[in-house]
Amino acid sequence: MTAPLSIIFDLDGTLVDTGPDICAALNHALATLGRPPVPPDDVRHMVGHGSRALLARGLAESGESTPALVEAGVPAFFDYYGAHIADGSRPFPGVEAALDRLMAAGHRLAICTNKPAALAHALVAALGWGERFAAVLGFDSVPAPKPDPGHVWATIDAAGGVRGRAVFIGDSIADVSAARAAGLPVIVVGFGFSDRPVAELGADAVIDHYDELDAALLRWQPV
Repeated sequence: MTAPLSIIFDLDGTLVDTGPDICAALNHALATLGRPPVPPDDVRHMVGHGSRALLARGLAESGESTPALVEAGVPAFFDYYGAHIADGSRPFPGVEAALDRLMAAGHRLAICTNKPAALAHALVAALGWGERFAAVLGFDSVPAPKPDPGHVWATIDAAGGVRGRAVFIGDSIADVSAARAAGLPVIVVGFGFSDRPVAELGADAVIDHYDELDAALLRWQPV
């Protein structure tokens, strides 16, 4: 029998294609600031570093981006996004079957995201995933979020896992950097929101579909 792992997932761009709803919220916030919308394909490569970084990038697409402008757009972004958390967001193909297989094998599953914790929990609940994850930690669950390793360690601890028996699954440089700093192996998905080619992220493995996850995890499951 293989030893169970704590499998820590990023959320946006890793488990769920949240691009449509994040794009809509960003463009709503930009409109309140008198700025033009950002195309959906561009928004996908701006996600992963938190809402303020997303707003800063969105503002920069059409002119000046200052901390004051970002803060002015934050309430509109969160109000809209909270009301439309799962209008267009969908799990990536094969995700739910993979989660079921991992749970059946006895692994602990958790989410480590730079989304605010309340919104992460709301999205998980909207997808009917409340029973699948032992812990869900957002950027505001810890003193310093990803790429700080403390975010990863806190997620493992909250899930009741063992830090030395964990693997991180993500889609961005923030995920890889956090996993490396925490001393964890890391797998990235090839279909997420990375702002650079996934081959350049330095992960231990890349998967292009969740059907490939089980095989990718075998190297960290000694019998």
